[in-house]
Amino acid sequence: RCRLDDDPFWREQLDRVADADSAMAVHLAVFVEPYLQLILEGKKSIESRFSANRCAPYGAVRKRDLVLLKRSGGPVVGICRLGEVWFYDLDPSTWKTIRGGFGQQLCISDPSFWASKKGASYASLMRVEHAREIEPLVASKRDRRGWVVLREHNEQRELLGTSSLGLSP
Repeated sequence: RCRLDDDPFWREQLDRVADADSAMAVHLAVFVEPYLQLILEGKKSIESRFSANRCAPYGAVRKRDLVLLKRSGGPVVGICRLGEVWFYDLDPSTWKTIRGGFGQQLCISDPSFWASKKGASYASLMRVEHAREIEPLVASKRDRRGWVVLREHNEQRELLGTSSLGLSP
């Protein structure tokens, strides 16, 4: 919070997520370059995650959720809020929709990227809004997941009987 205290937009967002009754979820996403820098510069406006199984962020993210941006093998260096989100069960027509409709916003210019995703069955696409770089924050994440739900949506917390998952001031 102190890293964003000078920014009224982010101060309000963090106040909202700190409210125990907030519907907002918080996520940690791991990025490699050049995609992390492209998001922080506002050039990459859609983030994508592809998977063989239904796993986060598929079905776990919503509009207005907050995402901490972590450098692969390094610290959290940014934050953003999500705009629209789209989930796809992949088939030939959805691949065409994703490549044709979102290709430029995804900032994917390397054809090998698409080839590397051929085994995926599911895709999550998320509009990135209000991306902001922050002073690096150490995150003690040691597993290989590229996306972690830190705080779930209200109804998920109610089902699990928890009020908050892993957030500290």
